Amino acid sequence: MDFGIFAVLAQDGVTNGAVYALLAMALVLVFSVTRIIFLPQGEFIGFGALTVAALQSSQFPKLIWLLVGIGVLTFLVELGSALRQRRYKPLPRRLLMWSVIENLIYPQFIWLLAHSLDWQGMPMAVQILFTLAITVPLGIMIYRVAFQPMAEASVLVLLIVSVGVHFAMLGMGLFIFGPEGSTTHAFTEWSTSLGEMPVSGQSVVVMAVAGSLIGLLYLFFDRTLYGKALRATAVNRKGAQLVGIGTSQAGRMAFGLAAGLGTLAGTLIAPLNTVGYDTGFVVALKGFVAAIVGGLASYPLAAAGALLVGLLESYSSYWASAYKEVIVFTLIIPVLAWRSLTSGHGDEE
Repeated sequence: MDFGIFAVLAQDGVTNGAVYALLAMALVLVFSVTRIIFLPQGEFIGFGALTVAALQSSQFPKLIWLLVGIGVLTFLVELGSALRQRRYKPLPRRLLMWSVIENLIYPQFIWLLAHSLDWQGMPMAVQILFTLAITVPLGIMIYRVAFQPMAEASVLVLLIVSVGVHFAMLGMGLFIFGPEGSTTHAFTEWSTSLGEMPVSGQSVVVMAVAGSLIGLLYLFFDRTLYGKALRATAVNRKGAQLVGIGTSQAGRMAFGLAAGLGTLAGTLIAPLNTVGYDTGFVVALKGFVAAIVGGLASYPLAAAGALLVGLLESYSSYWASAYKEVIVFTLIIPVLAWRSLTSGHGDEE
């Protein structure tokens, strides 16, 4: 292997690692706040990429129908919860009104925007923002319907529910988008070379966007009140409840951020690879390996683990391309063994 090949593989590894870092941080965030291993993260990768591809080809983004359907289901769940609690306190009319706006009126507004504007002629950044306007509320609704009613259940029960939600979303993705994959337009056609190493503008954009998002997440958790509330919930859920932090709201915010990060990861890889409704599952699993390196608790370690996974995958594809997935996923075994030997074991709360 000469230096040119080594440098190209390093560039690919860092590019993929930047995407895995976003997914790993989203998984760490959700698990820290809610104790849920967010397996449906991969579906948001595919849903985001395919929705942007539909907008660029002047097609109606069919994911909006899923948003409308789950919005109706979410409203019915919240209405039923309010009616059950009516015997203890008056019916929360203000909360129900907000539920109508968020779960019924907002999806119809998005549907109207999708029909009214020419999204094919919009800049790619605007198309991505509109896609986020669909997927982020979808993530919040999924938490409200599937996970919030059993938020105090054990980690094992929450994992079983997460598996069920993953397969349900996978089936809905096949029904909505079909089995064929799509790619999106390139972010830029620019390219250059540094010595013997060609530098792709696509890779630069991916690394710059991922780095910026990681920096914004740091500022969000360190400088904002909502970010500090999420950190408090992650450190001690019961203590956060005692000081007045709404853990249900924290869970919704965590799922919304995770859905947004998954969507952005999908839009970053879509110009480089063909993305289908089920493509994101394997990509999210690599993010999960990176999150395990961070112990599902540390954001810096998860980001470092993502770079390690990206580089390992890149160089494995050169030396043993048939076994690159096996090599990447085998990384989780020594990490788990080391953590098992170095950490204490206690009963689950």
